[in-house]
Amino acid sequence: MSQNTAVMEAVESLDYRVTVGDVAAKSGLELAVAQQQLNALAADTLAHLQVSEAGEIAYEFPKGFRAILRNKYWRLRWQQTWEKIWGVLFYLIRISFGVLLLLSILLIMVAIAIILIALSASQRDDDRGGGGGFGGGGLMFVPRFWIGDLYWLFNYDRYGRRAPRRVNQRPNQRSNRRGQRNDDDMNFLEAIFSFLFGDGDPNAELEDRRWREVGAVIQNNGGAIAAEQVVPYLDDVGKDWTTADEDYILPVLTRFNGVPEVSPKGEIIYHFPELQVTAQDRKRSAVAAYLKETPQKFSEASSGQITGAIALGVVNFIGAIFLGTLLQDQAMVAELGGLVAFVSAIYWLLLGYGAAFLGIPAVRYFWTQRQNKQIAQRNESRQDRAIALNSVTPALDEKIDFARQFAAQTVVDQADLAYTSAKDLTEQEYEQRDKLDAEWQKRLENGTD
Repeated sequence: MSQNTAVMEAVESLDYRVTVGDVAAKSGLELAVAQQQLNALAADTLAHLQVSEAGEIAYEFPKGFRAILRNKYWRLRWQQTWEKIWGVLFYLIRISFGVLLLLSILLIMVAIAIILIALSASQRDDDRGGGGGFGGGGLMFVPRFWIGDLYWLFNYDRYGRRAPRRVNQRPNQRSNRRGQRNDDDMNFLEAIFSFLFGDGDPNAELEDRRWREVGAVIQNNGGAIAAEQVVPYLDDVGKDWTTADEDYILPVLTRFNGVPEVSPKGEIIYHFPELQVTAQDRKRSAVAAYLKETPQKFSEASSGQITGAIALGVVNFIGAIFLGTLLQDQAMVAELGGLVAFVSAIYWLLLGYGAAFLGIPAVRYFWTQRQNKQIAQRNESRQDRAIALNSVTPALDEKIDFARQFAAQTVVDQADLAYTSAKDLTEQEYEQRDKLDAEWQKRLENGTD
């Protein structure tokens, strides 16, 4: 059993009583897919099928149909359990890159300290306690660099902010203000992952959103439109879309089973009968003037967190390069053994990780800038088409007036049902007979035949 989440969400948002056209317009699915998925969901949840006297069909679902599905199918229960498990696993994956960075820095700095201390001790033996040379200066340099500079780098709190030096801050100095983003949403280890790989595509559901808005436009116009009314939501319509053939409307016709209608003047509009059938008398849906893509953000981490990640990456990379110069003396490495030998064995892995830690975000930064330029161009193009649509020409006005002749809304009303699976068939036959007798009696009273 595999239920379409978009169909279930559409049923819930439409108050559990829907038609195929309602679901297709709300979810953006093709009519054939919406029909198939709706039938499957109705069968799995014991929904009621309702048929009007005109033959239009509506589905009435129980409000707890998701609980029915969970109780009926172990696969759905396992899917929900796996989503919880994956949430924990993905969190561990996110923080693992930060942990690896800190471990890399720790291994590099400890190895450098051991080697420099060993070199300093060896030179003191050669100089027999002489005050000059590399020994004294080198030994003093290591603890100062480690304790001073590394303390400055690690002196960030869990939100990536520099820890304050003064204890007595003024009462009006607050790190968070109302209306601003709360840094609790991302800790520093998560921020490192965000710095490396970003936070996902904000337009991952762009196609679904596109077809939901197109379906809403069609329903708002009574199921009949001119092609120009949906161009602000489409791509690849061509620069001369106002004068060229309306080939761009074909995907809309295919998805929602539209049919062209020709006016006496030869103008073409498009009629979508299935989207005119609704389970309830619905108001116009709010639709954006055009389909707007969201620019991609380099990272959702705060500026302090990004600065900290860059600083640690630089320390890791420079430390790896300096360590490489010290590891060239393989005889010394073999003599020291232990941790130094281990670090020497994985040195290229450490150096590669350090280079990738700075290289991947750099490449991704320029790629994000390029993507945002393309997004801005597409948004501007759709916006221009929306502006052109608002400047209605006489020809377009005639097309829209002709489309209104086909605009309609057929409501499958509960009072006019010819059949419903919620009642026994014999009971419904008696109700239909009583209804016909009442109508006949009313006609006799009014003196009509």
